[in-house]
Amino acid sequence: MGDSLMDRLSQSLLDTLFSTLHYRFKDLALLKMALTHRSKGGEHNERIEFLGDAIVNMVIAEALYLKFPEAAEGELSRWRASLVNRDALAELAREFDLGRYILLGPGEIRSGGHERHSILSCTMEAVIGAIYLDGGFDAIRQCIMIWHESRLVSFSSTTSHKDPKTLLQECMQSRHASLPVYVVESTSGEAHQQSFSVSCTIETLGIKVLGTGTSRRKGEQSAALEMLTVLKQHLMR
Repeated sequence: MGDSLMDRLSQSLLDTLFSTLHYRFKDLALLKMALTHRSKGGEHNERIEFLGDAIVNMVIAEALYLKFPEAAEGELSRWRASLVNRDALAELAREFDLGRYILLGPGEIRSGGHERHSILSCTMEAVIGAIYLDGGFDAIRQCIMIWHESRLVSFSSTTSHKDPKTLLQECMQSRHASLPVYVVESTSGEAHQQSFSVSCTIETLGIKVLGTGTSRRKGEQSAALEMLTVLKQHLMR
């Protein structure tokens, strides 16, 4: 390939990558494209990254839909987001030691681009797109399911992954206690960067806590989480 991936990486390194990915590329040009950052120049991975983003969302959505037939749409959406967001994809790339394989321009190399969060997550999406183009949908589905096996197992029950407000409400209902009441106590900051202080009160228990967030909803969730912590301590007495 001229300035090829094989020129840069030894066969043993490629074999290591194929082993960790659980996939062996037939067309190394696709792998090279997936690993080439735009700073390197020439054909880079942005278009194939776009494809990989759509594919990983589809595969994870399908897996969650089939694994949790009783889960509501909101729950499925939250779980999918937790598995395919930038942080999760960058962590996956680090598990594969993908940074050592990425082809970068001199400036990105000097600034530590091989370990940069955004570059790792985007490259992970590009590799997903490349496996799809190289081996088809069944191949990439199998890879993604292998990579996420332990993460999917962690979603062992729908209850454990409900948001704090839902958990708190269900906790109160199961004890026939009054439902939590949320009140915005104060706001601060500029309009585009406000902080909301929200109280959560359980009147029958005489307990009131405060939470904060960058929106009213996030403040309520924070207060609900704090209330769950207080209730756990209260019930253990």
